[in-house]
Amino acid sequence: MASKKHSIYVGFDPREAAAFNVTRSTLDRYLMRRIPIYGLILQDLIDAGLYRRPIEYRKSAADKPIMWDVLSDAPMSTQHANARFLVPHLAKEGWALFCDGDMLFRDNVARLFDTLDDAKAVYCVQHKHAPKPGLKMDGQEQTRYRRKNWTSFIIFNCDHVANNSLTLDLINTAPGRDLHALCWLADTDIGEIGPEWNWLVGHSDPEIDPKNVHFTEGPPDMAGYESVPFADEWRDALHDHARGPI
Repeated sequence: MASKKHSIYVGFDPREAAAFNVTRSTLDRYLMRRIPIYGLILQDLIDAGLYRRPIEYRKSAADKPIMWDVLSDAPMSTQHANARFLVPHLAKEGWALFCDGDMLFRDNVARLFDTLDDAKAVYCVQHKHAPKPGLKMDGQEQTRYRRKNWTSFIIFNCDHVANNSLTLDLINTAPGRDLHALCWLADTDIGEIGPEWNWLVGHSDPEIDPKNVHFTEGPPDMAGYESVPFADEWRDALHDHARGPI
């Protein structure tokens, strides 16, 4: 039987262009076989008629403009907050990884693809993450919801029948908190991967040697996050990206 296709989608937000470049370049650096890596860009999805959720712009508690998802009656901290659920529609088949655009990869994600079981509809790190209310990143509001950060690094089995329920209508009408809670799946459809693949800065066990560092509250080029764990490694990766191939 032929092996399944693999693809990777990285969430893009123009406010975090440097972080996106680090995520994409470190992903590619460690890959030992060719897997296509795509940027998930909200405006492209809107133009294609795939993303139809209404968005407003309001002021945050820090008096900064924030995106507001009207259907959820909640803020969107990034442009890919809900766009990620379109990945199975873009990839169409095989295993498709979505990851937030504020990560630093330190290992070969292709090895992770090789461990997956076709019986599962998705795989993710099943965090018990309940951050305190307040602000994060550049004045964005910190939100709490069931299964928070499970979908910040999620691998979709696009061929699994359970994912047929993740329709365009559901993606464009359901509250974001329900989508992030994987509302279309039974618990038995959700596979678990090790916490080293979505290591949350400031929250995950510091004894873990991460294969993927997630700067979930803000990347090291944002004020207040310059000295978080792995910040120097992140800056080295950004410098390497800016230099380009040797």
